[in-house]
Amino acid sequence: MSELFHVSSAPHVRAKTSTQNVMLWVIIAMLPTACFGIWNFGFRALLLIVATVLSCVASETVYNLIAKKKNTIGDLSAVVTGMILALNFPVTLPIWEAVIGGIVAIIVVKMLFGGLGQNFMNPALGARCFLLIAFTSDMSNFVTDAYSTATPLAELKATNGIIAPWNKYQLTDMFIGTTPGTIGETSVLFLLIGAAILVAAKVISLRIPLAYLGSFAVLMFFFGKRGMTIPEIAATGVDFGTLFTQASTYTLAQLMCGGIMFGAFFMATDYATTPITKKGQILFGICCGVLTFLFRTIGGTPEGVSYAIILSNLMVPLIEKITVPRAFGVVKVKKEGK
Repeated sequence: MSELFHVSSAPHVRAKTSTQNVMLWVIIAMLPTACFGIWNFGFRALLLIVATVLSCVASETVYNLIAKKKNTIGDLSAVVTGMILALNFPVTLPIWEAVIGGIVAIIVVKMLFGGLGQNFMNPALGARCFLLIAFTSDMSNFVTDAYSTATPLAELKATNGIIAPWNKYQLTDMFIGTTPGTIGETSVLFLLIGAAILVAAKVISLRIPLAYLGSFAVLMFFFGKRGMTIPEIAATGVDFGTLFTQASTYTLAQLMCGGIMFGAFFMATDYATTPITKKGQILFGICCGVLTFLFRTIGGTPEGVSYAIILSNLMVPLIEKITVPRAFGVVKVKKEGK
């Protein structure tokens, strides 16, 4: 036989879904919260989003040119990174700092580790944490013409979690998003619309988000600081109805303020930095929830989503090792003399 068969390396799987298609759905899913952020904070929010996306795309293009590699901006992953990063910015952040964030996300966190799929942490989160350390005051400045008070999450932290009486923000305000915060984190309503798009398009499953939010909510319900934890309050003889109402309201407030909703659906579900096994994904989500709870309750800052997800990213190899399915038919052979 003279003809040669050229066989590619495994796995030999063909599907209509491409990286570009997946990234396009993620972009579409982020548009509702991005548009609301622009409406909520003004035209400058749009400038930040555009500047960050352009910074990411330009960084990837320049890196590929210098490294003499094929240009990969067509897969739209740089656009997704730029949007996620920008939606994690306060609208007051200087444009040049946003540009630096885009450069760090693409070159340092993504391309230097081999490009798409090779990075060990989410590029947008890595860049955000860098900016939080390098430009702390700018990254935590949420005072604008529209909002001159602290964010709901900062209020909960400052008052040690005592939410009654509720003086500044109602739960409905946080659900709709008419509160201070980063561009893309304030509106639970539009984040859930985006999440529904991702689920409907089968871009993500709900294993990680539900494990993340569920573990966080359970811990916050029983052990969140409302002046005292539930066991401590129960010891004072408060009736069950009052106790349940207080704990439920506080937990809902914690779920609807800060970046936990955005993180659970758009950052913790990153393909490259999360486990591939179903059990591993659930365990990964629980790790994110536990760490976010610890950061918010005993940490020095109100938020903790970015650090929680990054630390969980670092644990992925261990999570996959202990959750990988056992190969069918494999048995352990006991050595002689043991």
